[in-house]
Amino acid sequence: MRNKKDETFARRRRRKSRWIDGGIALLFIILAGSVIWIGMNGWSMQKAIDTIRNESESTAEFEEIEKPSDSDRVDTAERSEENTSSSDSPSEELLREVEKPVIEEEQEKEVIQDEKSQEIAVPSDPVQPSNPVGYIKGQKLPEEPKRIKGVVLANKQYPLPEDYAPGESEEAREAFNELAASAVTSGINLQAFSTYRSYDYQVTLYNRYVERDGQEAADRYSARPGYSEHQTGLAFDIGEVNHERHWASNSFGDTEAAKWLAANAHQYGFILRYPEGKEDKTGYMHESWHYRYVGKDKAEQIFKQNITLEEYLGVR
Repeated sequence: MRNKKDETFARRRRRKSRWIDGGIALLFIILAGSVIWIGMNGWSMQKAIDTIRNESESTAEFEEIEKPSDSDRVDTAERSEENTSSSDSPSEELLREVEKPVIEEEQEKEVIQDEKSQEIAVPSDPVQPSNPVGYIKGQKLPEEPKRIKGVVLANKQYPLPEDYAPGESEEAREAFNELAASAVTSGINLQAFSTYRSYDYQVTLYNRYVERDGQEAADRYSARPGYSEHQTGLAFDIGEVNHERHWASNSFGDTEAAKWLAANAHQYGFILRYPEGKEDKTGYMHESWHYRYVGKDKAEQIFKQNITLEEYLGVR
C-alpha cells in the first residue's frame, strides 16, 4: 500500500503536468493565430504589424472625438446653471409688483402704437380713435376720470389724471376678504398680490416691459402710465397662496383656484376684466388673474351676459 506521502507527491505531479499541458496548448493557439493573421496579410510580417498599429490609432482618434472639450463642459455647466437659476418659489420682488408674462404667440396687432402718446401734457377732451382698441394718438390726460353708470373707467381710450391717487378701495378690499373667506371653504387660499398702483409706479413698470419685450408687445399686457386700471384702486390681481409660480401667469387659468374665481367672483362684486377672446373689446390679452370690482349688481349682469366692462358701459 502507498503511504500518504506518495499520494501527495503523485497529486502534485499530476497538477504540474496539467499546467504544462495547458501552457503548451495556449502557446500552440497563439502560434496558430499568428500564422493565420500573417497569412491574412499576404504572409507579410510588416503588413500585419502596420495593420495592428492603424487600428490602434483609429480607436484613439474615435475616443478623442467623443471626449468633450473643456469649453464644451463649461458651456454645459453654464446652461445647467441658467436652467436651475430660475425658481418656482416667489421672490420678494414678485410680492411687491406684477411681472406680466412674455408674449408666446403672435395674435392680431394693435394699429396705433405711437411712443409720443406716452408723454404727459395739458389735459384735453379725448378723440375717438379709428382703431377702437388702440391708444389715441396725441391724447392728453384728463383733469377728471371718466365715469359711466357710476363706474370709473380706465382703458386705452379713457385715461386717468396723472394726480389721480385714491389708493386701494376699502369697499373692494372688504369684498375681496369675503370672497377669499368663501374660497377657503372649498380648500382654496386666495391672495390679492397686486392692487393699487400709483401713476409714478406704472411709469417704472411699463418702461421695464417695453425694454424687455418692445412697446408693441408690452402694450398688449401692460397699460401705459395714466391708463392703468390699477391706478383706480379697484383692480385686484389674484393668486393662490403657496402657488406663486402661477401668479400673473397664463398657467393660473388652468388651476382650480382660477376656475373657482371665474365661477364665483361676481357674487362678491368682481368681474374678470380681460376675458379670453375679448382682446378686440378690451384692448388687452387674456389675464385669468386680473379682476375688477364694480359692485355686486353690475358684476351679476356682466357675468350673466358674458360681456366685458366696455360692452356693459356701451363704449369701445
